[in-house]
Amino acid sequence: MTTPLNGKLVTVFGGSGFVGRHVVHALARRGWRVRVAVRRPDLAFHLQPLGSVGQIHAVQANLRYPDSLAHAVAGADAVVNLVGILAQSGRQTFDAVQAFGARAVAQACKDAGITNLVHMSAIGADAKSPAGYARSKAAGEAAMRELVPEAVIMRPSILFGPEDDFFNRFASMARMSPSLPLIGGGKTRFQPVFVGDVAEAVARAIEGEAVAGATYELGGPQVKTFRECLEMMLEITGRKRLLVPLSFRLAGTLARFLQLLPGAPLTRDQVAMLKSDNVVSEEAVAAGHTLSGLGITPVTLASILPGYLWRFRVHGQFDSAYHAK
Repeated sequence: MTTPLNGKLVTVFGGSGFVGRHVVHALARRGWRVRVAVRRPDLAFHLQPLGSVGQIHAVQANLRYPDSLAHAVAGADAVVNLVGILAQSGRQTFDAVQAFGARAVAQACKDAGITNLVHMSAIGADAKSPAGYARSKAAGEAAMRELVPEAVIMRPSILFGPEDDFFNRFASMARMSPSLPLIGGGKTRFQPVFVGDVAEAVARAIEGEAVAGATYELGGPQVKTFRECLEMMLEITGRKRLLVPLSFRLAGTLARFLQLLPGAPLTRDQVAMLKSDNVVSEEAVAAGHTLSGLGITPVTLASILPGYLWRFRVHGQFDSAYHAK
């Protein structure tokens, strides 16, 4: 059955990406008309089946051109900004996308009188961080606070889900490599959060269930080290690989060259980020600015990972060795 439309329109910047697909779906389920603002609308057709006929449509928008942003938010009741990158390439730098871009979206919302705004940042956003990624995220948050004080900021830990860039990447490496690197000894702590839970948090914030102007830190129910994450991935995929500790110094040297390769397997910025834990802070927990504070019970890694990592098993989905465990 289709959900009756509620008569409201939300513009989602970056709605065709990994997180975007889930956010668009969550909003469509609630009856919102969804305008997906992307650089290439022709690459966003896969979103249309997530809603009823005509409920979801894509428009062209580029963060570098204010007029395109103004058209994208015109008539909207709410805006979600999900635009972000994990590695720099050409003109797509951290500052251009996550600092300048966030400011441009916030300015467009301010000019249009839109205060119902949700901005996607990340745990670890810090203006003093040695990592450009974290600094640009902090600059984006500052722009949101300056121009639209009512904006709700979401800071997730590392995301997992069918198209994630963490478990899929290392599972792919394990197909060919006899060993996997444990950067910094694999002691960095993460709080992996399911992309569907993050999308639900964004949708609830858009519907007014979050505290206006607050920053929410989103983490899953389990805190795991880098080593524990890789061990879990290897167990699910049924592969035995040597986990080799790699010092931050050596990893940084290797990253200097690897970041020049297509797809940037490892960047110096990522190595710098791994020097700090990526978990929900005690302050966020105390304030109730977490998934639980939004009434969301986060799902576990074990309930989701096997559903998409099966393709990395030697014999795929029906690997008897895995099912015999």
